[in-house]
Amino acid sequence: MSLIILISIIPVILLALFVYSKDNVKEPKSLLMGLFISGFLAAALVIGIDIFVSIVIPDFFIPDDYTNISFYKLFSIVFLEIAFIEEFSKWLMIRLFAYNSKNFDQQYDIIVYSVFVALGFACIENIFYLIPSSLSLGFYRAIFSIPGHACFGVFMGSFLGLAKIYEDKDKALSRVYMFYAILIPALLHTTYNFCLLANKTWFFIVFMIFVIILYITSIITIRKISKENKDIVPIEEL
Repeated sequence: MSLIILISIIPVILLALFVYSKDNVKEPKSLLMGLFISGFLAAALVIGIDIFVSIVIPDFFIPDDYTNISFYKLFSIVFLEIAFIEEFSKWLMIRLFAYNSKNFDQQYDIIVYSVFVALGFACIENIFYLIPSSLSLGFYRAIFSIPGHACFGVFMGSFLGLAKIYEDKDKALSRVYMFYAILIPALLHTTYNFCLLANKTWFFIVFMIFVIILYITSIITIRKISKENKDIVPIEEL
C-alpha cells in the first residue's frame, strides 16, 4: 500500500518542482498548496456531476461493452462523459481561486496555477485507481496519466494567460481564449482516452505518438512562456 502511495505522489512532486523552477518570481507556497488541494475538490465535483447525470440521463455513460460502437460515437461520449467534465472542473477551480488573485501578475503564473490544480486532481485520482489495483498500473499512470493531466494544465494555463492579457484590451477575444482554455485541454484529453478505449493496436501506436508530441509541446510552451513571462499588470500599477 505504501509503495502504491509513493508511485502516486513522486511523479506529482517531480512535475510540480519542474514547473515551479521555471517561474522567475516564485508564487506563494500557501497559494500553490491551496490550488493543489482544489484539485481534490475538482475530483469531488466530477464525482458529483457523474452521479447527477447518471440519475438524470442514465444512458449517458459509456456502455460496459463499447467495442461495438462507432469511433465517432465513442469519441463523442469520451469527450462529454470524461474529458469535458474533468477539464471544466479543473478550470472552475482556477477561475475561483487563482484567476483573479493579486499574485497573478505575469503570464507564466497561470500555467503554474493550472498545473498545480491538475496535479492535485491527478494525485487523488491516481490514489483511488491504484489502491485496489496493481503496481504495473501504478507505473503506467506515473508515466502517462499524471504527466498527461499536467500537460492539459499547461495548455489550459496558456489560454487563460491570453484571456487575462486581452481582458481589458479586447473582451471578445478574451472570451474566446477563455473558451479555448476548456475546449483545447478537453479535446487533448479526449484524444488521449479515445486512443486507449478504441482497443486497436494501431490506435495504441497513435497514442504513443500523440503522447510524445503532447509532452514535447508542453515543455516547449513552458520554456517559451516562462522565458518571456509578460506582465499582466504593469509593475508601476502593482
